[in-house]
Amino acid sequence: MRLFNCRKIKDRATGLKSAARAVTGGRLVVIPTDTVYGIGCDAFNHAAVQALLAAKGRGRDMAPPVLIGSKRALDGIASDLPASAKELVEAFWPGPLTVVVPYTPSLTWDLGDTDGTVAVRMPLHPLALELLKETGPMAVSSANKHGQPPAETAADAKAQLGSDVSVYLEAGPSEDNLPSTIVDCVAHPPQILREGVLSLEQIRKIVPETLDRDGFGPGERPDDHGPAAEDEAEAVEAATGDEPVETKADEAQA
Repeated sequence: MRLFNCRKIKDRATGLKSAARAVTGGRLVVIPTDTVYGIGCDAFNHAAVQALLAAKGRGRDMAPPVLIGSKRALDGIASDLPASAKELVEAFWPGPLTVVVPYTPSLTWDLGDTDGTVAVRMPLHPLALELLKETGPMAVSSANKHGQPPAETAADAKAQLGSDVSVYLEAGPSEDNLPSTIVDCVAHPPQILREGVLSLEQIRKIVPETLDRDGFGPGERPDDHGPAAEDEAEAVEAATGDEPVETKADEAQA
């Protein structure tokens, strides 16, 4: 178990090499993203994915999202990519957008109980992108125990996850511990599952027919106080293994 201060040039290079070796060796790493710190592993290593879920205290019913290092990588993961996903990815990647899409059936991975879909994101963080280009797709969830606050630094993550993780990459405090916005692009029309950094209004500028978390389209929402928290939790967890975030103090996903 090692923590590298990647704000130092020498430690950054050494840390990235160590993290890449750990991922290809089936071990867990903690990395910064443009939202919160994430705990990750090789998305195609079944044992590593199970170790990630165990480290967080989660089951197969909460499959982790997958982070990729380029837009092109999405073509190798998703089958019959919906037009809404293409439009949103073009507008917001790299960045705080997670899209739920059908994955290619021939992929040899086991992320958990996903019902043929996967939540995918390309983060806007140079350290994460550099690592992803070395490792390929990684299963990544927020770097904290299930139900605990998100880690704002690698040191925070280490305090929660300890020796379950082989390599921690420290890049300083997260600028914002709001999570990515999740859009279910398998649904017709697409639907917001969690409103994070990107607002519903921003999403609708690209895909105007997008439904809100309650299933209302543009101009359809009645004058109420929004969805119940448990309804949002069920929708997010069922589609992505993610957990809703109502305030900056609540748990977030990378």
